Amino acid sequence: MRLEQLLDIKLPLIQAPMAGAQGAALAIAVSNAGGLGSLPCAMLTPAQLRAELAVIRAATDKPINLNFFTHTSPAPDLAQEQRWRQQLQPYYQAYGLDADAIPAAPARHPFNHEMADVIEEFRPEVVSFHFGLPDAVLLKRVRESGSKVVSSATTVAEAVWLEQQGVDAIIAQGVEAGGHRGFFLDRDLNTQLGTMALLPQILAVTELPVIAAGGIADNAGIRGALAMGAAGVQLGTAFLLCDESRISEIHRQALAQLNAPTALTNIFTGGPARGLVNRVMQELGPIASQAPEFPLAGGAIAPLRQAAEQQGLGDFTPLWSGQNRRGCRAVSAAVLIQGLFE
Repeated sequence: MRLEQLLDIKLPLIQAPMAGAQGAALAIAVSNAGGLGSLPCAMLTPAQLRAELAVIRAATDKPINLNFFTHTSPAPDLAQEQRWRQQLQPYYQAYGLDADAIPAAPARHPFNHEMADVIEEFRPEVVSFHFGLPDAVLLKRVRESGSKVVSSATTVAEAVWLEQQGVDAIIAQGVEAGGHRGFFLDRDLNTQLGTMALLPQILAVTELPVIAAGGIADNAGIRGALAMGAAGVQLGTAFLLCDESRISEIHRQALAQLNAPTALTNIFTGGPARGLVNRVMQELGPIASQAPEFPLAGGAIAPLRQAAEQQGLGDFTPLWSGQNRRGCRAVSAAVLIQGLFE
């Protein structure tokens, strides 16, 4: 089944949810332009989500996707946190920061019953998950709200597992994609494949619609994925320079450097995520063994980010980006989409 039929949209396009980089405005623009706009919810409280949804429902009657994390929250490890802060100590000293005065990382709660209450209240057309799926009781509540259920697979085994749980579609997240890896069965980075290697392997084991994600940023990439059998595509990085994006000027300037390399790093949150290589990634990793588990690593680095950004530097900023930035344009999302499907 094509994505347009499954989700009642005009174009086979999902805008990737990008926590911290967007809010309701981008989701509204994409949905009104014929794609499926997505709202990242992992960093929102239920009250904040209700406020964003009120804005969305007032601005569009088109389908919308709400995206949630389903990670297992790790128990704080004081010794690990101390080791991590000790590794960052030279940077604290350079900026005159007191490591002992830095608060713990802000919570990123996995999908829970409070968020399921919001789903039942607003009944979004699509609910998508990252890092697997919630437990059976929560998943049942989402399904009974009438929402289609979608989740990311980074391996064939994950795709098979998702189909067994009864999802409506699978996102094949290639290793080229920006932001966090959605893996949940095996966290070995050596299992992570490129989109055009992963896509046909998942298609071979499932009859479900499969959405290609990672490294797709222009018309040629979209046509290629569809020709291989994808039901649709998911694009994120291409939208980062759009008018509706919330990224900083530092992030915008970094994205404009088309030849700047990206890498998977755990420095900013504790979970592997792809971003543009900056100073701290070069000097500590990009995979730092001392970094606490996702999402606990972020608290220790947050004041360094703030201090550097005050000087106009992105040395400690997570500059999330996929490997292919050539589709990024400083235009409205509607104009970008029109160009993608000309």
